[in-house]
Amino acid sequence: MEGARGATIPFRMRRSVGVGPAFRSRQGSGVQKGSDRDRSGDGDLRVRHSKEVVMATTYELLSEEGLAGVTVDAVARRSGVAKTTIYRHWPSREALLLDACAQMGPHFDIPDAGSLPHDLRALAERVIEQLLTGPYAAILLSLMDAAERNPDLAALLAAAQTKLVESVRTVLARARVRGELRRPPEASDVAALIVGPLLYRRLFSHEPQSEDFFSLLIDSVVRTAGGTTYTAPHGRML
Repeated sequence: MEGARGATIPFRMRRSVGVGPAFRSRQGSGVQKGSDRDRSGDGDLRVRHSKEVVMATTYELLSEEGLAGVTVDAVARRSGVAKTTIYRHWPSREALLLDACAQMGPHFDIPDAGSLPHDLRALAERVIEQLLTGPYAAILLSLMDAAERNPDLAALLAAAQTKLVESVRTVLARARVRGELRRPPEASDVAALIVGPLLYRRLFSHEPQSEDFFSLLIDSVVRTAGGTTYTAPHGRML
């Protein structure tokens, strides 16, 4: 995100499709050709650039300090964007936070890995990547706390949960098509079976997400879902 602060945004001017009488009269009065359009384009570019810089800075502050560390003053000070400009795009600190949190995450779509155990393992790894080790992990606890008092933040968490459950539902549907499951369980139950142990290790026991733990987790989820596990050639249960 450090690089985003100084990033430039490609901008392509639209080619003029013709010169009308009004434009010719401006040429005759000394106005440079296309100046109004150029000024408008430059303005659009500056707006887009300042918004991206503000959003990148907000991500940084969220990752470093959580929700409490994000204030308009702090964003303006670090980004170099004036507070008046920030308030022009986001009328309040809450609006800025909601926009940033909504764009940060998480996403749980996974490709078809060929079997229910492999799909569930890939999904569990994505949960760790998205919720427990990535940028979203830095704000998860403070987001969960704030969501108890803020319905908009609660809606963000609910949206993340819905994405996860939909991904689980896709995995279970694949398994049924392959003949691995006769009657798929509720997707939300399977999501809880995956996320619960991972959050326990991350937030309570602080034990590593070891290979043995992963094998136990996936085996347990597959058996509970009504599928069958198998042993990989090198002796590791997947």
